[in-house]
Amino acid sequence: MKIDWSAIGSVFGVSLVFTVGLVVLFTLGIRGLTRREQAAAQGDSAALAVTGAYVCFAACAAAVAYGIFLIVSKS
Repeated sequence: MKIDWSAIGSVFGVSLVFTVGLVVLFTLGIRGLTRREQAAAQGDSAALAVTGAYVCFAACAAAVAYGIFLIVSKS
């Protein structure tokens, strides 16, 4: 049996990039919700921060749903 180390490395690299990307997106969403709370405490509006947070969370959900779709479709 021959192990294709370059393919394993490629899969690891892509997985790492997408994992870090999802963590960054989720963190941006949390940060947007935090800005909403800060704005509410100051009496300001934070519509843009909330919209950005929801967009980040939607992108995370879409990425997870696509991953599940790929796993299910290959079965």
